Amino acid sequence: MPRLFRVLLTLPLLLIELLCGAAVALLPLLLLDMQLTTPLASGETAELPAREPLGEGGWRTANGWLAPTPDGLWEAYVQGGDLERGLAIGSLARELIRKQEELFVQRIRLLVPDEDKLGWLRHFIGFFNRDIEEHVPVEYRREIYGESRAFDPAFDMIGTGYERALNYHAAHDIGHALQDLAFVGCTSFAAWGDRTADGQLLIGRNFDFHLGEEFACDKLVLAMRPDSGHPFVIVTWAGMLGAVSGMNLEGLTVTINASRSALPTGARTPISLLAREILQHAATVDEAVAIAARREVFVSESILVGSARDGRAVVIEKAPDGMGVHDPGNGLVVCANHYQSDAFFGSPVNQANLRESDSMARFRRMRALTVTGSPLTPADAARILRERRGPDGQDVGLGNPMAIDQLIAHHSVIMEPGKRTLWLGTGPYTLGAYRRYDLRAIFALDTPADVPLTLHQAGTLPADTLLGSPAMGDLVWHRAMRAALLERRVTGRTYRLSAEDEAAYVRTDPHNAITYSDLGFWYQAFGDTGLAARYFREALARPVASIAERRELEKALAACDPN
Repeated sequence: MPRLFRVLLTLPLLLIELLCGAAVALLPLLLLDMQLTTPLASGETAELPAREPLGEGGWRTANGWLAPTPDGLWEAYVQGGDLERGLAIGSLARELIRKQEELFVQRIRLLVPDEDKLGWLRHFIGFFNRDIEEHVPVEYRREIYGESRAFDPAFDMIGTGYERALNYHAAHDIGHALQDLAFVGCTSFAAWGDRTADGQLLIGRNFDFHLGEEFACDKLVLAMRPDSGHPFVIVTWAGMLGAVSGMNLEGLTVTINASRSALPTGARTPISLLAREILQHAATVDEAVAIAARREVFVSESILVGSARDGRAVVIEKAPDGMGVHDPGNGLVVCANHYQSDAFFGSPVNQANLRESDSMARFRRMRALTVTGSPLTPADAARILRERRGPDGQDVGLGNPMAIDQLIAHHSVIMEPGKRTLWLGTGPYTLGAYRRYDLRAIFALDTPADVPLTLHQAGTLPADTLLGSPAMGDLVWHRAMRAALLERRVTGRTYRLSAEDEAAYVRTDPHNAITYSDLGFWYQAFGDTGLAARYFREALARPVASIAERRELEKALAACDPN
């Protein structure tokens, strides 16, 4: 099964396997009271504030506002204390929060229609994250609790609103640990000095956290002025208050990239909340490193930190068993999904990751593009983030995991910390124009009523030419067909693939090994081992993203054709 679509299904399936298998042995523990403690002071209440309509589709409260943009983004501004901020976001974005959760629950219900098993899912999540509160600062627990007041009680069979909200902040961590990078095959770089046209720090990243096409439709640019720490902007989605990509008013940036990790056995600090703490409370590389050193994490992660004050960037590498810092000091940092610091580079897990995953393929290509040619500009950064060829420049099809641009990005971001400028791709994926956000302009005024009702400023980086081409229509059709084939195969629904559709499937992405592996797994599932073997051979004749995936294809071929 190709990696892109294993992503959509593996986490729920693994949870259900645990629920129906190993979890039975834990029955006495699962029946314990696993509710999280409400993070309110004695006598304190938390009610969503009233909101009033703002323009077309937007809302305003006393502490902030939310509004859509013409090109499909959402922008929001909030300020105040921790609980105030959370309640304001919950009130403003309640429809978006519920939509995002519905998309997730729909996927679970597709696989687990039984209400009793959904109840078991609640107990498992509660047991797994029973200690998570001990590893999340009280400020963020209160903020998340405030936001959770907007969560739909229709999903309380999974957990209370607060339980779900807090656990969703660990989804990035659990997802990549269970699926071994499939959720989060991100690639990023930072360049400065002689490597950039103006000598200042320039950062680019694709956040390839893929939970389906609809999930990425409602990207949220959230500007926050907390009552302690630095004002900041993050690129996120409704319900997520951690940081995966962001910049603060001091010109410090964070982006996170997963690395290979063992299956977690219990909760620690979710990496997005550690990144948020760095973003809110650090202005220099040293301050960021000090904050990271204080926290325990339960999966392995790289945090690319850029600092306008320092004029450089480093990668902080966190793991359950330690921390390292990769600081090449040569004007360029490239970050994929493996470790580079002395602390972890030689470890058996990291070396296996380098050999078997697609991380090094993307790393090699990004490094080649950043060190050749003229010094880099934001337009060059966009070109690099849209690179869809393989590590040696070969055609590997559209959406191959060995490409920098896998055409699954939730968001694509370019940052100029010295100028306090953030560029965000409007989508889909990396293909739309990049909007410009000036943090100095956003935070120039102190009250929500004074902040302009659009956060972005004039000026864009143009859209990719693929977006308006006939090839885009082919891509959309191909992706829709892939999703339909996978859903029918996983659910066991009978479906006859017509000769016309089969031929069109190959024609619309002929250079991609995934095209042929999709068809191979389809025919294998429905008993036609001869056709399956033919397609597995076709897949193996093309560039395959990783040794692990090549091994999987070879195993499938052997099962269909032992000779």
